[in-house]
Amino acid sequence: MAIITISREMGTGAYAIAKELAKKLKYTLVDRVKIEELAPSYGLTPEILERVDEKPPSYRTAEDRLQAAHLATMELILLDCAKKGNVILYGRGAQDLIKGLTNVLKVRFVAPFEDRVEKFAEREWIDPDLARELIRRSDHQLGGFIHFYFDRDWNDPLAYDLLFNTKVCTPHAMIESVIAASKDARLKEGEEESMELLDDLILAKKVEAELLKSSLARALKFCISCEDGVVTIAGHVQAEEEIEEAVKLAMSVKGVVDVESELDVLSYKPVKD
Repeated sequence: MAIITISREMGTGAYAIAKELAKKLKYTLVDRVKIEELAPSYGLTPEILERVDEKPPSYRTAEDRLQAAHLATMELILLDCAKKGNVILYGRGAQDLIKGLTNVLKVRFVAPFEDRVEKFAEREWIDPDLARELIRRSDHQLGGFIHFYFDRDWNDPLAYDLLFNTKVCTPHAMIESVIAASKDARLKEGEEESMELLDDLILAKKVEAELLKSSLARALKFCISCEDGVVTIAGHVQAEEEIEEAVKLAMSVKGVVDVESELDVLSYKPVKD
């Protein structure tokens, strides 16, 4: 039940490779289409997805925090899909979202900028100058998303297991390489431990989403972790009673066994929304 994550630069042709890879492996491809299909059961609309998908969240206003809650819910879709195994998680920081799991193969596709411009312009039948603008914007947005949300460089090669330059590698060679790597015995060996860790990641993400939707999240950022069903909440609140409220809210999430608070009370109040 291996999990493959795919990170890509716009214009590399990664999506076509991902679809063919999923077909050959008989894996489920969790892309934008699949997320939109599953979103209604998580309370997300297409409009919400458009606002939060691979865009850096902020926590300055109530609307920003609601967007962050929606993003956490979208990530929950990815985690639930990963739990089923035999999936390809396409984009959306999946390699960082499930960091720590040992049954994951992290793949990235890159290519020289002008090569990407040429391919994208031909595929979309658009002017090369427009293609350059769109690709620069995409690189900035996707790189910013990873930097803001996961605090790392999107281009760091050590964050991935396989890195392909689509200018010099054929789709067939890349697909066969990923298939071979996905059958590595080490991925199989890590399945049981990874599934247990994934259960905790899912539970932590559920608690995070609930806290972000609550009034407790105003001008504050929580750090949620979970181990064997025990949730730890770190961060800051404005009053002692809010610690009790946060713990109570976390305990209301199905599957939470206990909640440990590492919350501190701030001596100042943030500016109102």
